[in-house]
Amino acid sequence: MIHLYRCTLELHDSLYFATREIGRLYETEPILHNYALCYALGLVDSDRHSTTVSEEHSYRYFCPEQVPKYEVHLTPLNQQEIYVTPARAVNHSSVLNTWKYANNNYHVEMEKTQKNIPSFGRTKEIAPESQFECFIMATNSLSLPKWIRLGKWMSKAEVRLEELIKPKESQGEFIFPYPLHPLDVMFSHQVLSYDTVNMPPVSLIRNVRMQGKYYEVDHLQIPARMQYRFRS
Repeated sequence: MIHLYRCTLELHDSLYFATREIGRLYETEPILHNYALCYALGLVDSDRHSTTVSEEHSYRYFCPEQVPKYEVHLTPLNQQEIYVTPARAVNHSSVLNTWKYANNNYHVEMEKTQKNIPSFGRTKEIAPESQFECFIMATNSLSLPKWIRLGKWMSKAEVRLEELIKPKESQGEFIFPYPLHPLDVMFSHQVLSYDTVNMPPVSLIRNVRMQGKYYEVDHLQIPARMQYRFRS
């Protein structure tokens, strides 16, 4: 038996992560990657894969090596048959913030700095009260935290989970307007056309026309039996 959930996230702080850099502008795309959602929703048990206590705490609070461990952390979700789709914005607005700093040079002799070279940049962030929506599939019932943190600023977001009743599994050609992870869907479905969303760590696709199995509920066809896949 499959449990299919609609997960709504409402921001209580402005959300920032650098989807793209355009000169001095750092822009946040109104899409949440499913890798980030797995960590934020508490579905990844990274502690089980840590060899030492120091490694566990270093990964939880900061990443000194900047080496992602997606395959190690997300493969257990395949074994538990849990899958989270990327989230799209149901409604959102953006805010533009400017930051600047000075290039202060310090010397052993404490010489006075001869010149002050200012530097600045702008961040385009998703504003509070914006809402995102994704889908979660699991063979067992799920319980998620009420509040989570997202993005570079660890922005606060409220989680609302709604189970979709009696999804019907069918097969055929259908269109899914929400974003999807291309590696996850192309192994289980024949993808016919799509739009690309360029963003790290893996670009997503949306408005996907595909052939394969899907769950039909509330006049929506959601791809079935997706799993996390990784490049070899």
